[in-house]
Amino acid sequence: MSSHQPEQPIPEPKPETTQRLAYHRELEELASGVLRLGAMACETIPQGTEVLLAGDLADAQAVIDADDEIDALTVELEEKCYAIIALQAPMAGELRRLIAISKLVAEIERSADLMVNICKASRRMYGAELTPRIRGVLASMSREANKLLRLSLDAFADENVSLAAALGDIDDKLDQLNRDIVEEIFEAHAAESIDLAAAVQLALIARYYERIGDHAVNIGERVTYMVTGWLPEHDGLLRVQNRAGTGNAPATASDETSS
Repeated sequence: MSSHQPEQPIPEPKPETTQRLAYHRELEELASGVLRLGAMACETIPQGTEVLLAGDLADAQAVIDADDEIDALTVELEEKCYAIIALQAPMAGELRRLIAISKLVAEIERSADLMVNICKASRRMYGAELTPRIRGVLASMSREANKLLRLSLDAFADENVSLAAALGDIDDKLDQLNRDIVEEIFEAHAAESIDLAAAVQLALIARYYERIGDHAVNIGERVTYMVTGWLPEHDGLLRVQNRAGTGNAPATASDETSS
């Protein structure tokens, strides 16, 4: 009599297990999409700066047109966030992650918009001769803005709260460069190296670079919220509650039970 035992059939995965795997795959795809959006936005910074320094009108239009792709991906990611929230009813940390992503994709998209603004400003000042010092400070601002945005994306990818918190201090250099270029613009205008119209556009351009740094800091704050449940605004909330005698600290990651 044979001792061979019939093979046992491989059990089919439970429906809830399959749904859960699909859910986590959606979350992973969403995070990958955010990083792809961030990479696209980062690419616009050196591209837009080259347009500014070279005064190339065709390249300026190319950067402006390419922003449509960034807008389209932004809408796709935001709608995916809303769909997951509506259909999967995520709890605790996963819900906070989705809310944070819906906020930070807007920060990334706005950073790319600022480079579009720089390209448009460069067209308005077409033909203006920039002093070597102004060109140098603009190039430095571009590098710092790009570095800050990339670091904020690294903080998101690694869920690195320490890096996220450091972005505000790193942004100080870009703030100083903004002050430096304003002085250079005044000096160049006083020396009649640039006219008033060009001076105004350059001041706006410097502000656009500085704002990219601010958006990177905001992304860092959203990363901190995503991981810990804490935002800088919570400090103000607690002060208001304490003055009213109703102080209740917002829940953080340690207070929650994840789904």
